[in-house]
Amino acid sequence: NTIEFTGVLHTTVGKQVCLKNPSSNSLMYNAILLGRDASGFSLPKGHTVTIPATKQGFVNVEFTFCFLHPAEAVLILVSNKADGLDSATLTFSLKAEVKHIGPIGIIRCKSPCYEL
Repeated sequence: NTIEFTGVLHTTVGKQVCLKNPSSNSLMYNAILLGRDASGFSLPKGHTVTIPATKQGFVNVEFTFCFLHPAEAVLILVSNKADGLDSATLTFSLKAEVKHIGPIGIIRCKSPCYEL
């Protein structure tokens, strides 16, 4: 799956990835961000995700738009086998693109354009 982030330069946009657990046991994952632009992405609620049995859990991912070029990374969720359960490794493609450039601030000044 691909998660797309679009926004304004110098802003942060967040997305939630919904993970469903159909099994009768809780699942735990360790989240890893990899790739050329992984430093622009973050996991604000930590790198460990627990999904209760027969419920769903969420992974929050944020991206801060610092540059104009499109950014790419991969979110990998690796099963935490500490509880003896072995679940599949999940991967998500993360793509971010600036759609608008807004001003950070406005400076107003008066200056004569021409003097004799």
